[in-house]
Amino acid sequence: MHLPTALLMKNPIQGYDWGSPDALTRLFGIPNPDSKPQAELWMGAHANGCSLVEVGGLPVRLSELIAGRPLAMLGESTATRFGALPFLFKVLCAEKALSIQVHPSKAQAEAGFAREEGAGIAVDAPHRNYRDDNHKPELVFALTPYQAMNGFREFGAILALFERVAAASLVPLVEAFHANPDEQGLACFFRALLTLNGEPKESALAALRAYAECHRHDETFALVLSLFDQYPGDVGLFAPLLLNVVTLQPGQAMYLDAGTPHAYVHGTGLEIMANSDNVLRAGLTAKHLDVDELLACTRCQPKLADELLLLPRLAGAAQHFDLPVPDFTFSVYPAGAYELTTSSAEILFAINGILSLHCDGQPALVLARGQSAFLPASMGPYEVQAQGSFARAGNR
Repeated sequence: MHLPTALLMKNPIQGYDWGSPDALTRLFGIPNPDSKPQAELWMGAHANGCSLVEVGGLPVRLSELIAGRPLAMLGESTATRFGALPFLFKVLCAEKALSIQVHPSKAQAEAGFAREEGAGIAVDAPHRNYRDDNHKPELVFALTPYQAMNGFREFGAILALFERVAAASLVPLVEAFHANPDEQGLACFFRALLTLNGEPKESALAALRAYAECHRHDETFALVLSLFDQYPGDVGLFAPLLLNVVTLQPGQAMYLDAGTPHAYVHGTGLEIMANSDNVLRAGLTAKHLDVDELLACTRCQPKLADELLLLPRLAGAAQHFDLPVPDFTFSVYPAGAYELTTSSAEILFAINGILSLHCDGQPALVLARGQSAFLPASMGPYEVQAQGSFARAGNR
C-alpha cells in the first residue's frame, strides 16, 4: 500500500454534557450548528473515538492503518513495547467541572484489571473500576484561562479552611485531623468526608454554602458556589478546601501523575494522556464511587504551589515539556520555519495559524487552525512552515 508521508486527520468530537457549545467554534472555526456540548476533540487511535485518515482517496481508521503496518507507523521500539499508538491527544473544552479523579499507577491498573476480570465483572459495568490494565498520566496545556484543582493543599491550609467554615457536624473530623496532621490523618479525614451522609452531610454542606456566600470574593469560595450550582448535594463540594485551586494562563501546563486527585473546572486546553479509561472518582459526579479503591490509589501528600506548573525546557523558540513517562511527549512551537525528524509516530496540531508540512518531494500538506496531521515514524526528516503556533505530540 502506497502512503503519503503525512496524513490529514478527521477527528471525532465527544459530546459529554460538561462540554462547551462554542469553544471549538471560537478557537478553531469548527461548526456546531445544533449548539450542543462539544467536550473533547480526539486525535488518535482510541477504540472509543478513532481518527480517520485518507488513503488512496478513501477514509481509513487510524487504528487499522497502524495495525496493518505497525513498524512503519509506530517504529520498532514503540511497536514492541506498546503494540499500538500509546497516547491520545485531545482538545478539551470544559464549560462545567469534570468529576474529581485519581488515576492508578501502572502496577495498580494491572492488578485491578486482572482482579475484576477474574471476578467476571463486565468491562462496561457501571461499578467497574478498571476498564484496562494501563495507567493514565496526563498533561494539560492551556489555550484559554483554565481553572482546575490539582493535588492536596498543605495540611495546615486544609485545616485552616475547614476551621473557617466551622461546620458543626465536621468538628470531630477536623479535630481528629488536627491531632494527626500527616498523610494518615489526611487519608482518614478524606475518607470521612467521602462517606458523610444523611443529616451530618446536609448540615455541613449548608454551613459551607452559607460561608461561601459571605466570602464569594475569595477564589476558593467563589468556586465552591459555582460547584453548588452544578452539583448540589455532592460530597465533592468540599474539594476546593482540600485541593489546590489554580487557573492556568494560556501557554501554561500541568502534569497529572498517578495518585494525584484533580479536576478540570473551566476552560479550553490541549490534553495528552496515555491510552486508558481508568478513573477512580472522588465526587462531582453521579457515577460510581468506590471509596476503598480510590483511597488505595491516592497519595495523601500535599502538592506544593511551586509543583503545580510544569515548566518547559526551551530549545530556541520551542517549548519541550519533559515528562517522566515514555507514553507521550509534548512540545509547542511558535510561528516560524523548522526542520524536524520523526523518532516515533507523531501528531501535529495547528493551534492558531496555517501550517505547511513538506517531506521528501511530496506535495505539501496544509493544515488550517484546529486541524491535525498524523506522521508515521518511518517518515524521517520533514520541514514545517508555520504562520502560527503548533503542538507536536509523540512518544519515547
